[in-house]
Amino acid sequence: MKKIVEYRKVLGVDKNAELHDLKTVYRQMMKTWHPDKFAESEESKSLAEEKSKSIIEAYHFLVSIASETRLQTIDIYRQTTSASALLDFEFIDQVLTVYFADGSVYEYFDVPRSVYIKLINADSPARFARRHIYNAYVYRSTSKLVASA
Repeated sequence: MKKIVEYRKVLGVDKNAELHDLKTVYRQMMKTWHPDKFAESEESKSLAEEKSKSIIEAYHFLVSIASETRLQTIDIYRQTTSASALLDFEFIDQVLTVYFADGSVYEYFDVPRSVYIKLINADSPARFARRHIYNAYVYRSTSKLVASA
């Protein structure tokens, strides 16, 4: 969640921002912070490059977790989470990354450590994940990122 909030601050949008809003804000900010507009000094150009990189990163991340993006790929997601075997998973800073047998990789955000512990201790981690993780947390695909905006 920390990452999501941080990226929303970078673009200055709230949690209800839609793809169209993200795209509009992104374009406006890139017009302002494009490095070519700061050719007068190396210092200002490098600052603009850093700022534009953070804008691009925030935009792509927020697009990947937007509800419209998830709706476009919901059938693939359901197929993966219901039919593909869970190969492995890792947990870092409340982000649970799940690796599937079909090659898909999904990140789930703001997963409490207690849920991760229950996943580890479950008799069937795949069944536990289907019941308590797959539809309960904001997620994005990291193996097959969809750039739809």
